[in-house]
Amino acid sequence: MEAIIVNAKNKTELQLISDMLKKMRVGMRVLTIDEIEDLGLIKLMKEADRTKTVSREKIMEKLGRK
Repeated sequence: MEAIIVNAKNKTELQLISDMLKKMRVGMRVLTIDEIEDLGLIKLMKEADRTKTVSREKIMEKLGRK
């Protein structure tokens, strides 16, 4: 399965595109801002370098707890 991402300029344009896709019987889903951010974070997490480890002390230092 493949997907196309469309960024509508406004609600009217979003509604027009949604209506057109429904008439064409094309599956679609409108994502919230939170869902878009979650997808971005997931992508970054997948790309993260997991070969290095960080000590608990370093983490606590960054959090301001010693």
